[in-house]
Amino acid sequence: MDIFDILSMIGGLCLFLFGMNVMGDSLERRAGNGLKSLLSKLTQSKPKGFLTGLGVTAVVQSSSATTVMVVGFVNSGIMTLKQAINVIMGANVGTTVTAWILSLSGISSDNMWVKLLKPTSFTPILALIGTIFVMFGKSSKKKDTGTILLGFATLMFGMDTMSGAVSGLKDVPQFQQLFILFKNPILGVLAGAVLTAIIQSSSASVGILQALSSTGQITNAAAIPIIMGQNIGTCATAMLSSMGTTKNAKRAAVVHLAFNVLGTVFCLIIFTLIANIAKPLILNEGATQLSIALSHTAFNVLCTAIMLPLSSFLEKIAIKLVPDAKKKEEFAELDPRLLTTPPIALQRCNDVLITMAETAMEGLDKSLDSLLNLDLTYAEEIRIAEDKTDHFEDILGTYLVKLNEMKTSDDDSITISKLLKLIGDYERISDHSVNIVESVEEVLEKGIQFTEQGKKELKVICSALSEIVHLAYESFTENDIKKAYAVEPLEQLIDELKDALRNNHITRLKAGECSIEAGFVWSDILTNLERVADHCENIALCIIDGEAMNMNAHEALRSLKKVNPNFEEQYNSFKQKYSI
Repeated sequence: MDIFDILSMIGGLCLFLFGMNVMGDSLERRAGNGLKSLLSKLTQSKPKGFLTGLGVTAVVQSSSATTVMVVGFVNSGIMTLKQAINVIMGANVGTTVTAWILSLSGISSDNMWVKLLKPTSFTPILALIGTIFVMFGKSSKKKDTGTILLGFATLMFGMDTMSGAVSGLKDVPQFQQLFILFKNPILGVLAGAVLTAIIQSSSASVGILQALSSTGQITNAAAIPIIMGQNIGTCATAMLSSMGTTKNAKRAAVVHLAFNVLGTVFCLIIFTLIANIAKPLILNEGATQLSIALSHTAFNVLCTAIMLPLSSFLEKIAIKLVPDAKKKEEFAELDPRLLTTPPIALQRCNDVLITMAETAMEGLDKSLDSLLNLDLTYAEEIRIAEDKTDHFEDILGTYLVKLNEMKTSDDDSITISKLLKLIGDYERISDHSVNIVESVEEVLEKGIQFTEQGKKELKVICSALSEIVHLAYESFTENDIKKAYAVEPLEQLIDELKDALRNNHITRLKAGECSIEAGFVWSDILTNLERVADHCENIALCIIDGEAMNMNAHEALRSLKKVNPNFEEQYNSFKQKYSI
């Protein structure tokens, strides 16, 4: 083996790791909605949690990435520690998919159909198709599909290059001695753990071992302990990711470590007993890419079968090693770890925005109650709600901007734009709630009196406003286009009610029934009510635009009456309901 073989091996390794990373990221983006669906199935059920971890890992091609996501979920309060344990176990089985894909490069036969199964035969075609999709595909889905194919082709090309470069090692005595040394199971476990901890991917580590198996110098007896160690090494990523998180998030990382360490110890004992007592001949045979994939799967499935019933025991170990904090911890509302999985991060943003919307809506309801009853009981709560919405606007805006910098699908990009618009509208609704309660304070402080007719009119427009706010909220949370369309007729009526109430006040003012001072406050109140309705209209238009995939509010507004055949009917219904 000369310097050129070493350079080829380094180049092959780089292409292999790069291809694996590109393919995993593209698969993740392409399966965006699928990941959201898998996330929604996370329950206390062990089988469902296990299958979710398996499915996500099979998609992202990395148990480390899945476990980091799990730590983020627990840190955000999306997932409990009990749920996390089941998902982590599923991730360990899901990661075996990669080894089976890589084992295809070990196929050898003179049969033409069997040769076609060998990656070197079909990856050039996949690379060609991928290039066409990336260069000429107009949608992000086609481009992502092309990138998946290119990533896979690069990965397999790197694997083939590595295997060819290291084949010369079979004649190097030092290399032979090295793997004779690894026949000591403990050293094999340590070697696998260290290598995997360095490259932070058990899938990649298994791939490297499969490439080295082409030398014929690695026996099954040496390979199996290395595979066991690789599962321990992959815990390094999750342990690093858990720094600075809540206690339960740290416990999730500890569970991952404990699961793999205990599983490895148990399997290592069984392996040692079999190797020394039964001494099966297969252990002394040269490891192949297929046998490594088989051993990797058998080990992970066996570990899971043993440890899954003991999930409560693992939970107790984690709680013992990471005791509860003295003061109550708060969940991270938007965990940066979730940014590595944009579809999941976006779903979390949507959930936090729903909380923001509920806070703003509750604040407005209380401000309308304060206005109609001229009561300041809720004044402090309204201001607290406004502070909360300001906080939500800040964290959501910052997080969504970071998320927008990630490579996302067209659908996710549209959703990011929609959420960025919505946070502004809900923050402004909360501001108007405070403005309304400030008007109530002014009325009480100055002893201003509204006429009985004025109070009745105010009750009508407040009822209409309460309905439009709840209608806009439901159209957002339920993504209900019909309810979104119903917002505009009601908003138009509220505009007309505002004008009518303002004109009626001027009539009463001329008749000497109310004061000019009352007129100033009356005008401020009506302006704030009308502005809230405008923001509800904006929210509805965002839902309509998001469905139409254009995010052009002006275009939606222009075509709204044409698109909504029930506009006039809905408007007349609202007009009859909120008549003054």
